[in-house]
Amino acid sequence: MRGLQLSLNQTQKIRLQKALETLEYLSSKANSNASVTVADTIPVNYEDGVLKGHGTAENDGEVVATLCGVVERVNKLIYVRTLRARYKPEIGDIIVGRVIEVAPKRWRLEINFSQDAVLMLSSMNLPDGIQRRRTAVDELNMRSIFEENDVICAEVRGFQHDGSLHLQARSEKYGKIERGQLLTVAPYLVKRRKQHFHHLEQYGIDLILGCNGFIWVGEHVEAKDDMIEDRASKSEQQNAKSSKYSMSLEEQEKTYTPLETRQNICRTANAVRVLSSLGFSITVEVIIETVELSISLNLDIHEMLGAEFCVLVAEGEAERRRRLMKKKG
Repeated sequence: MRGLQLSLNQTQKIRLQKALETLEYLSSKANSNASVTVADTIPVNYEDGVLKGHGTAENDGEVVATLCGVVERVNKLIYVRTLRARYKPEIGDIIVGRVIEVAPKRWRLEINFSQDAVLMLSSMNLPDGIQRRRTAVDELNMRSIFEENDVICAEVRGFQHDGSLHLQARSEKYGKIERGQLLTVAPYLVKRRKQHFHHLEQYGIDLILGCNGFIWVGEHVEAKDDMIEDRASKSEQQNAKSSKYSMSLEEQEKTYTPLETRQNICRTANAVRVLSSLGFSITVEVIIETVELSISLNLDIHEMLGAEFCVLVAEGEAERRRRLMKKKG
């Protein structure tokens, strides 16, 4: 168990152990041909030619695994993809990060990687929405765009010749994200998919599953495609920021996140925490199922982090996969 410190009674321990054993059995059965451990022989066709990739080696004329994981084949290339590994950036990855430094012409971000990432001033949309060359004035106003501790969503652009990881935020869907919670999970629990931005309409929240293991759960923000509307909203935000302390209490209350939305954010965040502690892959479908289970059981938000609910989630996942295996069989 990772993340949550659960105090399980004897019955709960037995139920959880049984559920996890069922999940392990079903997983090994589904991936019996692909799963390997260290020193396992990987069947290959030498007549077609073989390229040995990461996690493989040759021993007595056979290709053997040097890592535990799943065998992947791309044309002639064979490699082992580890199931539990640190985040390895790939071009196009959607990531969530936190600004730790405002440097000349760039922001430095913590992204749950072995080194910090860099977002250049030239690699993002300016607040006015106009595509133009960056000037000295833009560089002086960098703190008005992002400052330390701001949470940002961006895309991996690639590694530069100096070895640094560069990001870009050239679309309206990227940039600063506010009014929510930032969660950290093991990166291998978040699989790369076509869509990492999710709007959960029924809860009025946005969910961003960062490939780097940073997950954002926050109030839904309407994306405006019209450039004129976008400029107007940006200027309104800047004016609101400058007059923040001169606003009356009534005016400030209008900008607050509604209580129901905040409760939905906390409930969804706790669902992510439970799934992470159980070591389950985190997808939007599983998160919604976990949230719905907590609502159907009429649990308070804090009760989701209790031992009984974690056991129920594990048992529910075991049952779901068992039904899925029967349908395939």
